[in-house]
Amino acid sequence: MRRLWVTGYRSYELNVFKDSDSKVKVIKKVLTDHLKNYLEEDTDECWLIAGPQMGVERWALECGLVLKKGYSQLKLALMEPYTAFDQRWNEANQEKLAVIKSKVDFSAPVTDHPYQSPQQLRAYQRFMLTHTDGMLMVYDPEYEGKPKYDYRQAQRYQEQENYPISLIDFDELQESAVEYQEEQREENQE
Repeated sequence: MRRLWVTGYRSYELNVFKDSDSKVKVIKKVLTDHLKNYLEEDTDECWLIAGPQMGVERWALECGLVLKKGYSQLKLALMEPYTAFDQRWNEANQEKLAVIKSKVDFSAPVTDHPYQSPQQLRAYQRFMLTHTDGMLMVYDPEYEGKPKYDYRQAQRYQEQENYPISLIDFDELQESAVEYQEEQREENQE
């Protein structure tokens, strides 16, 4: 069994405020390509494990739901740092989280209490690192944002354990965006 932690930027950090934004299509394509490569390395059961954040984590789970149709070994888990994680979100975002939670194979909070302290976030990071075999992250160290905390913890963990970290940076996203634009132009010409 293999377990992959997928995380990265929140949607607002990428200036994405609608699911129909073309940036989402590009990010999902890149995530899908990386996940396909990972799945094709081995036929063992594979868990894609992500958090509840709106952005890369949700998009990765959505990609996983599509990939499950062609990769029977793929399972999806959504882990929340604490209970009632989405209580401060608007109703529409709460509904989006509820929908994805209903479709994954497993969902649970790491701590059994609503938010009380930053210790819960550290416990979440520790849980994710010790319950996965590697990380796929949409993150560019030159543009830190919130994912920098997970990235730094993963680097520290990597010093003690064999823990591969794969980054999808802005250069890779830009290359995919150019390809996407070319494909759209070709489709419009036809």
